[in-house]
Amino acid sequence: MKIAFVGKGGSGKTTLSSLFIRHLAASRVPVIAVDADINQHLGPALGLDETEAAGLPAMGAHLPLIKDYLRGSNPRIPSSESMIKTTPPGEGSRLLRVGETNPVYDACVRTVDLDGSAVRLMATGPFTESDLGVACYHSKVGAVELCLNHLVDGREEYVVVDMTAGSDSFASGMFTRFDMTFLVAEPTRKGIAVYRQYKEYARDFGVPLKVVGNKVQGPEDLAFLREETGDDLLVTVGHSDWVRAMEKGRPARFDRLEEANRQALATLHRTADAAYGRRDWERYTRQMVHFHLKNAESWGNAKTGVDLAAQVDPSFVLSEGAVAPQPA
Repeated sequence: MKIAFVGKGGSGKTTLSSLFIRHLAASRVPVIAVDADINQHLGPALGLDETEAAGLPAMGAHLPLIKDYLRGSNPRIPSSESMIKTTPPGEGSRLLRVGETNPVYDACVRTVDLDGSAVRLMATGPFTESDLGVACYHSKVGAVELCLNHLVDGREEYVVVDMTAGSDSFASGMFTRFDMTFLVAEPTRKGIAVYRQYKEYARDFGVPLKVVGNKVQGPEDLAFLREETGDDLLVTVGHSDWVRAMEKGRPARFDRLEEANRQALATLHRTADAAYGRRDWERYTRQMVHFHLKNAESWGNAKTGVDLAAQVDPSFVLSEGAVAPQPA
């Protein structure tokens, strides 16, 4: 299951995504956590110190390796240089699976221990000083999008992505790559504005969206969120001494998280799991192709010097049963 956490900056989406990852790990569910936010705070939220977080390999730095591996023997993609972030898989492409070992994971994944349960963590990499004025952060997130396009996951296999803040998530087609999107919203006008914007953008693509109310301090906050988000409001989260200690670098064991917040995370898990029955791999593949053709026409063809529409394999549908060649 592919799960996204989105919301305005400061809403608490990284904190909530890290708590959900911890919940899945405690439930002994295989998890790949992906930090796709420009601020790169997911590692520390999962307990890494500054040195450990800074030492995470940047996916963007390994983009040539990622492209070359995923291309496999696909005859429609003659070179990794002709691949862009939206290139879809086809016959001969290599696919990624949550629990496997492969060169992409060897280069980009680091294992994080969470109270005896391990999760795999990947990070896009920070926006560095050398990027200022010459690079777009979405070029870094392209490595995540390419991996998601080639990822096959089943029930009770989770990929949890902490997305970049606000409407920046819509700068690529990556927002359609998820079985469920949890939008973290504070009970404020700004928090609701991001929700409305996201819902409007996502509507035409059938993106499943649920709101997680955060920093809810009483009945008035709850009533405000219910009035503004209606049935999209799934659950709310209030103050947490456990989270405050974690943010100070002194987290307790996860089983000491407040019961109300543990129940909220269980609700997120049940909701995400229920989305499995609504999976439509044909629609998923069709949307992937849609954004690839859109990017090809807008900038991809000019950048690569080839007709990227030719990369589309019209007979290929990504699915759990899809078979891909394995590395020699």
